[in-house]
Amino acid sequence: MPTYLLTLPDAEKARAHGSAFAFTSASPDGLAAELEHALRGDALFQRWLATQDDPDAVPPAYAQVDPGATVTGNQRDLKVLLEARTALPAEVLRHRLNLLAGHHWTLNDVR
Repeated sequence: MPTYLLTLPDAEKARAHGSAFAFTSASPDGLAAELEHALRGDALFQRWLATQDDPDAVPPAYAQVDPGATVTGNQRDLKVLLEARTALPAEVLRHRLNLLAGHHWTLNDVR
């Protein structure tokens, strides 16, 4: 199972990027828990899907979940480092992160 090492360079921008799906937590542990919940279940995906003009056009792969996904978070200076371990394809992880953080995250490494 791949492990994705991610950074939120400015967690405040990730929370306030203007999306109805944005992170709400302030702590690294809270942000990690929100991402973990988004990977393990389909609640975030279903909320997003309900906003789509043509839900049938959404790639079915985006609906995938990984009940065994784990995410941990740490603070380093102003940055939040997240380590996500999931069997989901990178495309699905990227989609969920874009919903939660907009473009205020970076992928540092995949192991």
